[in-house]
Amino acid sequence: MRALIILLVLAAVAWLGYVTLTQGAGSLLTGQGSFPQQAERPQLPDAASAQPDRALQARLLAEAVARQPISIQALRAREYPGSALTVERELERGGGYSRQVVSYRSDGLKIYALLTVPDGPPPEGGWPAIVFNHGYIPPAEYRTTERYVAYQDAFARAGFVTLKSDYRGHGDSEGEAGGGYNDPGYTVDVLNAAASLKRDGRVNPARLGLWGHSMGGQLSLRAMLVDRDLKAASLWAGVVADYAVLQTDWHAPDGVQRQLDALNREFLRQLSPNAYLADLNGRPIQLHHGTADKDVPYSFQVALASDLRAAGQGVEAYRYGGDDHNLSGNLALALRRSVEFFQRHL
Repeated sequence: MRALIILLVLAAVAWLGYVTLTQGAGSLLTGQGSFPQQAERPQLPDAASAQPDRALQARLLAEAVARQPISIQALRAREYPGSALTVERELERGGGYSRQVVSYRSDGLKIYALLTVPDGPPPEGGWPAIVFNHGYIPPAEYRTTERYVAYQDAFARAGFVTLKSDYRGHGDSEGEAGGGYNDPGYTVDVLNAAASLKRDGRVNPARLGLWGHSMGGQLSLRAMLVDRDLKAASLWAGVVADYAVLQTDWHAPDGVQRQLDALNREFLRQLSPNAYLADLNGRPIQLHHGTADKDVPYSFQVALASDLRAAGQGVEAYRYGGDDHNLSGNLALALRRSVEFFQRHL
């Protein structure tokens, strides 16, 4: 998980957000991730005023968030054309479906992925399809055909096309692995994977969903808020609490909660997908989490479910008492529930 590195990055982002808000103009982060240059302070209300200009503060906050490449606003401003799926290697067949290593284009990079396609002619309009988003695996150790085999198998047997992206910098994929929380690259790769599926004549572009595990849960949630064509998402043990919670509660030393001032807390909150859940407009989310998960706490699922309800969205949440990060003790049950979820909504 590289939790410590992630927390340090988030702490830097929070600090930079505060600097930008108090200094005004200037980029929050440059392309190299360096600190912003000193900027001219914006015109503020008369210091004698008893009330701060909250509208100005809110505007500066929104501008600081939008300048972050990982923000929902910045991601929505980009284009995701995808490409045709190019077959790189044929694999041993599954039960009633083909398996291939394919590639597609994302940000000009060649990204590898594992594609499964059910046997036989597609139904009218094309097969429903699921973009599979894997959790954190050290990029140098990642292999396209390892792990998550049983997960894709369950959906392929049920009549879904699945595409598991390797993400940039993983396996043979081009590019650098920048992580899933402070760098937009993996999310861009997920969105281009979805766009590539839409271009495939065997797939129904109106019947696309997302499945994500751990870090892949965060990527899936963010992608769904960017691409309105993605109809449903099933998230397993997802890193789906908002960024302020990740900064203060995740792997805190000796269980002591870290502290954030109100401004930085709000900056991190608005940088999170959780702040935009109302934009789902009723598109369904399903959650699965084990209470004995030592990598991603069950409280993260509770937090997202609460945020979804507060945003007026429905949520289907499953709690697996005593189970681990991979839901090893309830794998068949969780897979059946996920398959049935997509059968209802795609």
